[in-house]
Amino acid sequence: MSAVDVRFHMNATLLIVEDDEQMGGLLQRGFRDEGHTVVLLRTAKDALAALERTTFDAAAIDVMLPRMTGFELCRRIRSSGTTMPVILITARGAVEDRITGLDAGADDYLVKPFAFAELSARMRAHLRREMSARRPLQSGGVVLDTDAVRATVDGRLLPLSMKEFALLRLLMSRPRQTVSRLEILEEVWGSSHYFDPTLVDQYIRYLRKKMQAHECSLRILTIRGAGYQLDSSPAPP
Repeated sequence: MSAVDVRFHMNATLLIVEDDEQMGGLLQRGFRDEGHTVVLLRTAKDALAALERTTFDAAAIDVMLPRMTGFELCRRIRSSGTTMPVILITARGAVEDRITGLDAGADDYLVKPFAFAELSARMRAHLRREMSARRPLQSGGVVLDTDAVRATVDGRLLPLSMKEFALLRLLMSRPRQTVSRLEILEEVWGSSHYFDPTLVDQYIRYLRKKMQAHECSLRILTIRGAGYQLDSSPAPP
C-alpha cells in the first residue's frame, strides 16, 4: 500500500448512524482504534444535519432507525449528490431488503450479527475505491470528472445517468482489459447475486447510443463469452 493510501485510510472521517447504544459504541471505538475520526449519531435527522456541516469520507448506517429508515436516509444522501461510500447494516437479511438497500444507493449491505473485522475490511475496500475514483480519467477525447460526476467528449458535455457514468468509469479505469458482466454488476450495482447479467447489456446499449450520438471515438467492444472492453483505437473504415 502506498503512503497516500495509508494517510487516506488512517485519517478518514466516518459517519456512523446507529440507534442501538451498545452497537454504536462498539463501532465508534473500533474505527477510532484504527485511527479514524468518527461521528456517531442516533437518528437520520441528526445525520442529515451533520452532512450539511461536515464532509465525510464514508458512512455505516443502520437500517432500522426511528422515524426515518436507513434506506430513506441513503436515498436522501444520494439525492444530494454525495458519492461517499455507504454501508447499510441491519438484522434484516432477506433478499428483498438487500435489493432495497442497493437500489437506495448503498454500496454495500452487511447483515447482523457480523464481526467488526469484516465491516472494517469492507470499509477499507470502499475507501480505496473511492480514493481511486476521484482521479480524473481521460481516453480518446473523453474526460470523466469523478468529483463532479461529469463526462465530456472533446469538451462537450456527455449526459450520463449515475449508473452509466459508473459503468464508463469502470471500463476506462481498465484500459485494454476485458471486464466480465459479473465484475460489472459487483462494481456498479454492488452485487452479482441479485441482478440479472442482462442488465449490464442493457446499460452498455445505452452508453453506446449516447457515445455514438456525441461522435465519441471510444468504442465498447463485446468480447464474446467474456464481457466488455473499451477500445480507443480508430474505428475500421
